[in-house]
Amino acid sequence: MRIKVLIVDDEPLAREGLRMLLADHPAVSAMVEARNGPEAVALIATERPDLVLLDVQMPQMDGFQVIDAVRTGNMPAVIFVTAHDAYALRAFEVNAIDYLLKPVNAGRLRDALERATVRLLGEPTGAASARMLSLLETIAHPRHYLKRLAVRKSASTTFINVESIDWIEAAENYVQIHAGKTTHLLHVPISTLATSLDPGTFVRIHRSSIVNVNRVQRLVPASHGQYAVVLDSGVELQSGRSYGEVVRALTANCF
Repeated sequence: MRIKVLIVDDEPLAREGLRMLLADHPAVSAMVEARNGPEAVALIATERPDLVLLDVQMPQMDGFQVIDAVRTGNMPAVIFVTAHDAYALRAFEVNAIDYLLKPVNAGRLRDALERATVRLLGEPTGAASARMLSLLETIAHPRHYLKRLAVRKSASTTFINVESIDWIEAAENYVQIHAGKTTHLLHVPISTLATSLDPGTFVRIHRSSIVNVNRVQRLVPASHGQYAVVLDSGVELQSGRSYGEVVRALTANCF
């Protein structure tokens, strides 16, 4: 199923960021944009989008007022997008599919679109309630990611602040951690470590490489959807073919 998406946000850069993230998604057939609440109400009536990415905080008419104006029964599926999580419970009261915090993460947006497609195809009985409970649980108890790593060598243990890490490479059942001019060997598979790092900061660009996005200086397109990922230190890493979408998402500015 392919869907038409309406992006509603009063910030031009926010709309551009979402548009870039949606551009290559196979489920999206068309995109329409509204700069404010009144425009959104009008476009919902004329364009009949399947899904609305709706900013909560807008002048004159906020996201909830847009829903009130359209009337819930005529409102397309909604994913709220906002910089503040204080609106989460209200979002679920109007049966929103999902709730995205700015800056929007490409992976979270992809997950939200998958949920939207399931909803539009028709959810099994009880699925909507289960989904909302799961999302509320996530908001109430956000996942905590590693802040530092303990690397043991001989009789001593070295502590590494995760934010100081530039990149990580796989070494069989170990990982080599590169932090400034130092390297550390940690006995853990790279796939296990990847799930324990904040995905907003650390991105896996290859089955053998994870980078700290704050250290990425430049991306250079290569063949077959691959990229040369150049770090501040001058280190150049090659992305894997299957990670092209993840790397391209780094070029989007989402506010």
